[in-house]
Amino acid sequence: MCFANLLKIIDAYMSEKKIAKRSVEVLVLSDIHLGTAGCHAKELLRYLKSIEPQKVVLNGDIIDIWQFKKKYWPKAHMKVIKHLIGWVSKGVEVIYITGNHDEMLRKFEGFQMGTLSIKNKVILELDGKKAWFFHGDVFDVTMQHSKWLAKLGAVGYDFLISLNGTVNSLRNSLGYEKVSFSKKIKNKVKGAVKFINNFEFLVTDLAIDNHYDYVVCGHIHQPEIKQFTKGTESTLYLNSGDWIENLTSLEYNQKKWTLYQYDEDLLMRKKENELEAEDSIDQSSKEVFENLLNDFNLLRK
Repeated sequence: MCFANLLKIIDAYMSEKKIAKRSVEVLVLSDIHLGTAGCHAKELLRYLKSIEPQKVVLNGDIIDIWQFKKKYWPKAHMKVIKHLIGWVSKGVEVIYITGNHDEMLRKFEGFQMGTLSIKNKVILELDGKKAWFFHGDVFDVTMQHSKWLAKLGAVGYDFLISLNGTVNSLRNSLGYEKVSFSKKIKNKVKGAVKFINNFEFLVTDLAIDNHYDYVVCGHIHQPEIKQFTKGTESTLYLNSGDWIENLTSLEYNQKKWTLYQYDEDLLMRKKENELEAEDSIDQSSKEVFENLLNDFNLLRK
């Protein structure tokens, strides 16, 4: 057998071993907070590699520009950006909706390059129904009147998540389950629960008044799919959660919304070793950045 034929057989075998990707009509991600220690970029990258979306809505706080001064930008975070740009270079429509942590991008509202666009809000028609997408910080009173307090809270939250990660690593080594400090605080503090309830009521009330079938938000890091009714009309409230604590996204397929939860994806857990092996064939940060620039150049042509 010649060497060329041997290489073809090996290549065919490796292709069969590749993980089958799941088709998703619309993918919604928010509150990834790239550039912070709490971001689960590796897990997100594994998830992104497991799906083939037709349309992607990045619903705010994808890059945490508020905390960018820390100069914290691991390789995995760059790879998430590269993967998203890779989708754009393949013709996947990607809509970047700005949030409060990446509000600096709001001045670029209307920007478009290839199938990538930047917007502050968007209305999409999905199988004859109207879906209203926006980040949600516009309904946050703290954001509107005490931005300095919100930024201080973001720093404290990031510290809490970092501390939580250290504690969970120790608990894991001792055979205990993970805990979430911030979730416990949210569940016990009446003000936090009231804020979440008020947020959901405000956005759904407005969505019903404007006859939207779906209202899709992020911002509060509380993944949810819930029907709200007002009189004879109703709307479906959807929140994509985050990739700090919940590791969640929204997926739309065949006229139905589902909430994806990484920690409950048993198939992903089984394939984690294969994905880890794929990730281990690593590139330097310079190589990742150079490949990212190449993808950008493809989009500009």
